[in-house]
Amino acid sequence: MKKNDKILLDHGSGGKISHAMIEEMMLPVFDNPILAQLNDGAEIKVGDERLAFSTDSYVVDPIFFPGGNIGDLAVNGTVNDLAMSGAVPMFLSVGLIIEEGFPAADLNVILCQMGLAAKKAVVLVVTGDTKVVPRGAADKIFINTSGIGRIPDGVQISGHRARPGDKILLSGTLADHGIAILTSREGMRFDSPVISDTAALNHLVQRMLAVDRDIHVLRDPTRGGLGTTLNEIAGQSKVGIHIAEERIPIKPDVAALCELLGFDPLYIANEGKLIAVISPDHADAVLAVLRADPLGKDACIIGEVVQTPAGRVILQTRIGGTRIVDMLTGEQLPRIC
Repeated sequence: MKKNDKILLDHGSGGKISHAMIEEMMLPVFDNPILAQLNDGAEIKVGDERLAFSTDSYVVDPIFFPGGNIGDLAVNGTVNDLAMSGAVPMFLSVGLIIEEGFPAADLNVILCQMGLAAKKAVVLVVTGDTKVVPRGAADKIFINTSGIGRIPDGVQISGHRARPGDKILLSGTLADHGIAILTSREGMRFDSPVISDTAALNHLVQRMLAVDRDIHVLRDPTRGGLGTTLNEIAGQSKVGIHIAEERIPIKPDVAALCELLGFDPLYIANEGKLIAVISPDHADAVLAVLRADPLGKDACIIGEVVQTPAGRVILQTRIGGTRIVDMLTGEQLPRIC
């Protein structure tokens, strides 16, 4: 980035421009071996304990949407970032930035939903902070959550561990959250509204680890969607990834809305799905665990890791051709989480 450049919405997309800002501006300032891993959560050793630490900020618009609100989204999102390290989430912090004039009744609903989400995930909110800014200095409410979890012995999950031959599992349908936010934001009404998939995945991950302690990679495809997340894994592990379009589950109404609105579901955010990269010897067993859980009932194997082309994601289309799935360029849906 050049000194005269300005920060754009694209810089928050989770795609190419976001990664460029991280690599060019942030890593040179804060560079250290832990940060350089660029996983969803940092692994920190404290004595004999291995801890996962993660933080995320939520600016979703609208703050109330079908299937959730900014409160349970904030709890679930940070719980999931910890879970993608294989960690058992334990403690959360909550930071609130509230615009002057925000309805107290709405704040109460948000806090109660955060409490319910934390209880369901079996985590404790142990510290926090609240700031109120003048009217117009923020848009209603922004939330930051940070979390700490314990990584069990024998678990080594990282974006660097994908190996040729590994199978790629997706836990469910794509684009539910992003389309739910978009349709709610634009006031679009349908007979069967699209519902956000926001959910905590930590219990599901522990069930997966019970049958395969050596899961190689876990990621939740939030900003930038499946396409960007797979590109991150391919780049970190220096491998290629092949996926099949016909295997990728998408609900018919979500697919229809994506086509109508001109969005590619591969790049739309999800908040209750995970990608798992697993040895072929254990893929079927893990898939069975996923499908036995309500959060993974639509799980399937969508592809595999290959040797070449390293750093590339290739999609086999339904008509038999292939195309490169690049990292997201630009911002499809700002303020999606």
